[in-house]
Amino acid sequence: MQELKIKQEFKDLIPPLADHEKEGLEKSIRTFGCYCPIVTWNGYIIDGHHRYEICTWFKVSFRVREIGTDELPDEDAVILWMIDTQGGRRNLTDAAKIRLALKKKSVLDRQARKRQACGQGGVLLMENLPQAKEERCPVRDQIGKLAGLSGKTVDKFQYIEKHAPDLADKLCEGNHITNDAGELEKISIDGVYNDTKRDKAKFEVIERLESIEIQEAKAVEGVYDVVVIDPPWAMQKIERDVAPGQVKFDYPTMSLEDIGKVEVPCADDCHVFLWTTQKFLRPSFKILEDWGLTYVCLFTWMKNGGFQPFNLPQYNTEFVMYAHKGNPKFVDLKQFNCGFQADRGKHSEKPEEFYDLIRRVTAGRRLDMFNRRRIDGFEGWGNESVI
Repeated sequence: MQELKIKQEFKDLIPPLADHEKEGLEKSIRTFGCYCPIVTWNGYIIDGHHRYEICTWFKVSFRVREIGTDELPDEDAVILWMIDTQGGRRNLTDAAKIRLALKKKSVLDRQARKRQACGQGGVLLMENLPQAKEERCPVRDQIGKLAGLSGKTVDKFQYIEKHAPDLADKLCEGNHITNDAGELEKISIDGVYNDTKRDKAKFEVIERLESIEIQEAKAVEGVYDVVVIDPPWAMQKIERDVAPGQVKFDYPTMSLEDIGKVEVPCADDCHVFLWTTQKFLRPSFKILEDWGLTYVCLFTWMKNGGFQPFNLPQYNTEFVMYAHKGNPKFVDLKQFNCGFQADRGKHSEKPEEFYDLIRRVTAGRRLDMFNRRRIDGFEGWGNESVI
């Protein structure tokens, strides 16, 4: 079997086949033979790398068509020929088209620089200068024109290639991925671009808030990026709803005025989550104002049961008021809802599901004020805190 030469620069121009394309080509060659010739230039394959690989592996004979230097005088001409040939592939992805267009523009620019070289006697040949109108066209639009796509799509792909090169490779391959629902879907430039931008922003926030230097500086200042507060509201147990002889809560309480005077150790940009109840929901707004915070929204914890006052519905919910100082950023917004369900624990104990949520959507130094048990990822503060 004839052995052909492979030049890596040429091979890199060939967009990879999707899995189903590769399987189809292999089945066709093994069943019907390699009916398309493998094209070479100076002995190097310039069209048919996949066919050559399959034929060599399964020992299938193939034909060769050599293109001479009279038709393709140099490697630049070969590269342009290969790009135009590959660009005609029916199932070529947009990402693969852009990669080919980027390479084509690189070659065309190199040829333009050669044409601009000084002519005989050192005189610059004006007729070889690029057209001013064409040169004023943004580079992304020039590439888009070569790829048959918009400049905006080119921008998106180059962003992905810079920040997530592995995903860019998958876009070029044209394979399918499995989404959260378990269904197969084609990877799209828009989808990957949006996810990549979100991931980049997320990593930048985490890096900024959780660097050792920043953490140490905030520790010295005594401030936090995330504060969860469960104040000891001035509530009394009702004798008929508790064990015999037990009337008051088992921990010290504070008046609304005293809670409003608490100094919340917020960083310049800080998330604050204030736990409250039906009874103290209205005064909680005033307390947030006393703390100098901006109220944003209300989270609701749906519990499996709760206290039921006489002639009223069962209080099987508690609330978390979200407020902030400055302009803090959440690092994850997926499945980030204002309502969540979790079973009750011990008296006044907040569910681990809540803390799981806060750990996922925030970054930086976290504090759990008035805490009564150790919470992973949070420092504790309060008379009964567990450090």
